[in-house]
Amino acid sequence: MTQLLREVPEVLLMGPGPSSVHPETYKAMSVSTLGHMDTQFIGIMDATRDMLKRLMGTQNTVTFPVSGTGSAGMETCFVNLIEPGDRVLILVNGVFGTRMTDVAGRLGAEVDTVEAEWGEPIDVTAVKRQLEAQSYKIVAVVHAETSTGVQNPVAEIGELVRATDALYLVDGVTSLGGVPVELDAWGVDAFYSGTQKCLSVPPGLAPASLSDRAVSVIENRATKVPNWYLDVSMLTKYWQGQDKKRSYHHTAPINMIYALHQGLALIEEEGFEAVFQRHRRVHERFVSGIEEMGLSMLVAKDYRLPDLNAITVPDGVDEAAVRAGLRNNHLIEIGAGLGPLAGKIWRVGLMGHTAREENVDRFLAALKEEIGA
Repeated sequence: MTQLLREVPEVLLMGPGPSSVHPETYKAMSVSTLGHMDTQFIGIMDATRDMLKRLMGTQNTVTFPVSGTGSAGMETCFVNLIEPGDRVLILVNGVFGTRMTDVAGRLGAEVDTVEAEWGEPIDVTAVKRQLEAQSYKIVAVVHAETSTGVQNPVAEIGELVRATDALYLVDGVTSLGGVPVELDAWGVDAFYSGTQKCLSVPPGLAPASLSDRAVSVIENRATKVPNWYLDVSMLTKYWQGQDKKRSYHHTAPINMIYALHQGLALIEEEGFEAVFQRHRRVHERFVSGIEEMGLSMLVAKDYRLPDLNAITVPDGVDEAAVRAGLRNNHLIEIGAGLGPLAGKIWRVGLMGHTAREENVDRFLAALKEEIGA
């Protein structure tokens, strides 16, 4: 039988995720598997948790990677914090705000939204008006909206939420590791991310963090958390424990945690500020090259996310054919638009190990060839 894995080419991943994986992280994944209750592995868990806390800018005790992709992180936050009838405000300006709305509604929440046009940031003034008109248990927003490349003003929104009794929930799937994340300074109570974006780790884990206030809400629920696998009160007995004594919950994805440990170590070795500056510098090189080709960016400069770049497709260009040409002729993957932006934009990720000048130059040359610029 043909060994299909031998036929997999090395594709430059410049879509909205996954991003390219650092060679050292691939090596970490091949380290011998330990048992999930092994004391040596528990030491690796603890070190991984501590690195996550530093990168997230938090002292939250309950900080750990959920076994699942970023969507599992979203489910974890909502399923633990929401009880039927809770009033939740979700700020929507793209696909992932819409998904938050869906998940909260499925859990029986009374959901209100403040919406902005896709490609535009959330209007802080509109949020302020809504918070003055109605009280909420949770206010939720996407920091880096992957469907558009908008970076929402999470710090400013956090100031508004701080003046209320609401919990502040932030999606950081595409922001963590690419731009500064400061959970404690922003007053964030619940946060989740994903390994496959700026952390440059394969998909499969969702780093999450909950404040003491959020944990108290979970501990004082009137109803049982309706999801066994994602129940934080059970998961923390595995991820915390005392003196490396842990309660078994589920078999952790050992080698994925090795990979996350290595990915975080690489970020710390480079230095947080150096990593953020690299993402910004590569983004600026990218935008300059796009504009030199006569193309334009979807998002205004002040709110552009350096990690995810949305290019407006020129009139008369078959956007799907260009994406196919990039993949088939140049071994470069980029993403299409979603929802109302389907067929109108290309989404190009500059995340983690992908965020390098040589990758930008390779992409620009290939794009120029495919569109005949």
